[in-house]
Amino acid sequence: MNTLLRSFLEHYITSGNLTVIGSNGEKVVVGDGSGPKVVVRFNAASAERAVATNPALKLGECFMDGEIDIVEGTIYDLNMIGYANAGRGLMPAVWMKAFEKMRIAARRLHQINTKIQSIGNVQRHYDLSADLYRIFLDPDMQYSCAYFPTPETGIAEAQLLKKRHIAAKLLLEEGQDVLDIGCGWGGMGLYMARVARARVDGVTLSDEQLAIARQRAGAEGLSGQVGFRLQDYREIEQQYDRIVSVGMFEHVGINHFDGFFRKTASLLREDGVMLLHTIGRADPPGATNPFLRRYIFPGGYIPALSEVMHSVEKSGLVVTDIEVLRLHYADTLRAWRTAFMARRDEVKALYDEAFCRMWEFYLAGSEASFREGGMVVFQIQLAHRVDNVPVTRDYIAAAECTLARLESERGIPGPAWPDDWSADWLSGEGAALPAAAHGGRS
Repeated sequence: MNTLLRSFLEHYITSGNLTVIGSNGEKVVVGDGSGPKVVVRFNAASAERAVATNPALKLGECFMDGEIDIVEGTIYDLNMIGYANAGRGLMPAVWMKAFEKMRIAARRLHQINTKIQSIGNVQRHYDLSADLYRIFLDPDMQYSCAYFPTPETGIAEAQLLKKRHIAAKLLLEEGQDVLDIGCGWGGMGLYMARVARARVDGVTLSDEQLAIARQRAGAEGLSGQVGFRLQDYREIEQQYDRIVSVGMFEHVGINHFDGFFRKTASLLREDGVMLLHTIGRADPPGATNPFLRRYIFPGGYIPALSEVMHSVEKSGLVVTDIEVLRLHYADTLRAWRTAFMARRDEVKALYDEAFCRMWEFYLAGSEASFREGGMVVFQIQLAHRVDNVPVTRDYIAAAECTLARLESERGIPGPAWPDDWSADWLSGEGAALPAAAHGGRS
């Protein structure tokens, strides 16, 4: 076994139950024996050298290429051992920290997301076959963090609760103009149109997503109320009462944060409300994981809250609410990974074995990062004025109650609120939200 790899394992893996088999058959057993047993086999000496020096990139690459096999346990279990021992940075050794410093120094070069570059980056991931996403997503094809009241909540229910939670924070009213930046396959926009009866414009850079979103709008009889189009948010000129962006900000890139918030500020009417839902770091600013940057999300970056606030403060917008969703994305990814693995043969039929391994590593590593690696989700509510939303957060639960009722009335079956919630919150008629939820100080 490679000397550097053996030294790393023996010095840094102090918890867990890990056995590593070198390409020459030599075994190294490390950890304290706790947790699931994981047995990893290296099939090439070159893979040992690569992983020892740059695990953040090479562990995923070698697994993808079949140079590493998981003999016992799963690739998720291996990722969890890594985070548990190395901490959030996953870079305990001096030479690994040097790689990370170089990545941080070069991160602005990796995130030059011009309009043309953004199209290419988006299409590399989101223009994969829609059949792939149908295999592991919920029926509404929500490809962002769901909202889990409990870990046992089903993924379809959790995604509906996510849409309801976001719509409640937007204080939607019937007939309002709403912009959905990064509309995906249309689920959030269709929800706002159908349940809250808003007029929605959804923009995406993915041809595949656009086609499906338009098809769904037509099938639901909402084409006159929802318009989906292929457009960069930087090209929009119309103003809106509400702006929502779910899972898109991660693709903006740190070079463009100032421009994003300046633009959205210009698009939001003076009395408007915006809700930004994005993955974020609980830790200080860093660099995109090199495996994800190269193979999954080119041009992407997960921001620290401090980086987001620095740009918001210069935009003319004010923050009216921030919520941090912690383990919700871990549970979302667990559901996706379980569904993906259950139908892995179908994915292989669409692509190949290397693709399956690449996505196994992506889903497993992402889930581990939300359980142990300091990744969270920020929901940031923004406005031009501090009194555009109520001064307490009670309106959110009230609005969710009303939206739950409207979902049932308007043909979206799903979980309702318990019967013991205040009857006053369920009494709103006509408008999407009770009247008391609309005024800033009412």
